[in-house]
Amino acid sequence: MFEIFSTVSADNARNISPVTLAFLGDAVYSLYVRERLVLTTNFGTGNLQKLASQKVSAHGQSALLEKLLPTFSEEEAEIYRRGRNAKKATKSKNASVAEYNRSTGFEALLGYLYLTGRYQRIEQLLNFDYED
Repeated sequence: MFEIFSTVSADNARNISPVTLAFLGDAVYSLYVRERLVLTTNFGTGNLQKLASQKVSAHGQSALLEKLLPTFSEEEAEIYRRGRNAKKATKSKNASVAEYNRSTGFEALLGYLYLTGRYQRIEQLLNFDYED
């Protein structure tokens, strides 16, 4: 039987394709951004979608990554690099190749952290975007 919020060992997670980790990490990040917007604003869905799109875009993720890279552990940096350097089947329509590669690396890291049950670290990284 499949259980949601299942975790795997770090070794098992490392054996998953970085692009597949990014597929999961994209959903993790999107859910975080959407939930935060819903709980901290009183906007209609049109404005919520616009704000969410700005955050989860490759350009938005690349900007956040500039702040986060120095905080990555060696393990996190390795997962990020694997995702960034992975061969991708698609290209971004609205971002540079560099931004798209960086965002894929970031999403791969989020997918890895999620699968290994490191939810507090995900929260710590994503909340960094809202600290001033």
